[in-house]
This record gives sequence, C-alpha cells and structure tokens, in this order.
Amino acid sequence: MAGRRRWTTEEILDAAVDLLRTSDTESFSVRKLAAALGTDSSSLYRHFRNKTELLRAVADRILAAAMDGYRPAGDWKQRITATALRLREAFGEHPQLAAVWGRYASGGTGSRLVMEEVLQALRASGLPEEEIPSRYHRLVILLAALIASEASIGVLTPGEYEQGMEHFRVAVLGADPDRFPALAHFAREIRPLGADRRAAFEEILAAHIAQIETAIP
Repeated sequence: MAGRRRWTTEEILDAAVDLLRTSDTESFSVRKLAAALGTDSSSLYRHFRNKTELLRAVADRILAAAMDGYRPAGDWKQRITATALRLREAFGEHPQLAAVWGRYASGGTGSRLVMEEVLQALRASGLPEEEIPSRYHRLVILLAALIASEASIGVLTPGEYEQGMEHFRVAVLGADPDRFPALAHFAREIRPLGADRRAAFEEILAAHIAQIETAIP
C-alpha cells in the first residue's frame, strides 16, 4: 500500500496561506490545515512545533515576498517610504494575514530583510547611533498598526461594509448638535475610516519621518 504523502515546508505554508484567506487566526488551527492537506496533524508538527510557530512562518513569508526584488534607492526617507509601501501592498493582497505580523513576531529571513533595510536607512539619516534602535521600534509599531487597521477594512464583505457605512452616517449626520456640537458642525466633512486609506497612510508615515528628521544633528 502506498505510504502517506510527505508535504514539504513550502507546500504546508502555501496551504496555510490559502486557508487563512478564508478564515482568521483565531479559527485557524493545525488540525484544519492538516485536514485541508489530507493528512494528520502529527505530520505537520514535524515541520512546526505549534500553531504560533506556523503563523510566524506565514507572516515571514509575506515579509519576504514584500522585499523580493527590492533594491535601495534614494535617500533614507525614500528608502523607508518604499519599504513601508511594499509591506502595505503585500499585506493588502493578504489582508487576513496582516494582524499576524503584529501579533506573531517573526525571526525569519523576511523579518531580517525588513529590519536590515530600515536600520540601514536610519543609519544613513545621520541619527546618533544610540537613538536608532528606539526610532526603529516606534516606526515598525506604526507600520504594523496602520497596515493591520487598513487590512481590517479589506476583509469585510460588501454587505458588512455597507452596514458599517450606514452606522457611520447615522452616528455622524444624526448627531444631536446640543450634545455633540463639534461633531454636528463637521459632520459633512468627516470621512469614514475606509476612505482615502492610502493617502492617510502616506501622510502619517511622512509626518513620522519628519519627526525623526528633527532628531538628526
């Protein structure tokens, strides 16, 4: 009788990405992944010790894909911006996986590529060496938060999105001007969270980079 097929690490990660496209990290499990592959969980535990390790590998794969073909160009600000936009685009194609990056820190090649480029760019900026680690940390937290926030909109179904827009309109346009005078005053100009996400991403990133620039001697 033919033996059970042995799945490679790359094939397991491919299947995990496909499964996470239609589920979230809470409902995702090694057992479900094994079922999708037509095998048992024990065969996957030969590659990954637990669910967290598997999710870290999946997140790292997205980071590696984002940096694939990247070549540093321009000054330090352009390099950080280019890296950030690559990460945004990569997780935008896999919005269900965006929260994985923020929740499960990766120590793989993809993570190292991102860390190396951001640190190199900060060193090129002229920042004092002792400030670079903390500046790096704050920048990556900002990027992870912005990307995860944007991705949360991307996973909504059309019905869920429209329902959210209706709640937004009721909350804003229906605000009692006596109780919420500022909200009522700006109601026609206030935009929902899902609007102009790319522009907001770039403006917030540019403001943070400008703040870093003030610390350069």
